Amino acid sequence: MNTVLYQEIIRYNRLLEVMASSLVLVQRAVKGLIVMSDELENLANSLHDNLVPLMWAEKGHLSLKSLASWIIDLNQRIEFLNNWITKGTPLTFWISGFYFPQAFIAGTLQNYAR
Repeated sequence: MNTVLYQEIIRYNRLLEVMASSLVLVQRAVKGLIVMSDELENLANSLHDNLVPLMWAEKGHLSLKSLASWIIDLNQRIEFLNNWITKGTPLTFWISGFYFPQAFIAGTLQNYAR
């Protein structure tokens, strides 16, 4: 199960890194400090329209939610993983909260088989 947790953390950390760096870049582009590329313009437009930016959706979990709901869901997913790290293995798991639930199911089956 630790392997599943580790893989989930890696995936969410990659997403958070993309989010943080792209937000800094779009802020700098809006201020005129750097050139506004097509990618940054699409990001800014998505943020304005309450849509999940494509560069985030490519790294993030599958969802059809609006940006605001997607962020709330992302925070809940990260909180779930953080609680798993700090408080130990939970008694119940939020399967749809995993980035890759198939890995969790495979890990559970392996633990049961042992």
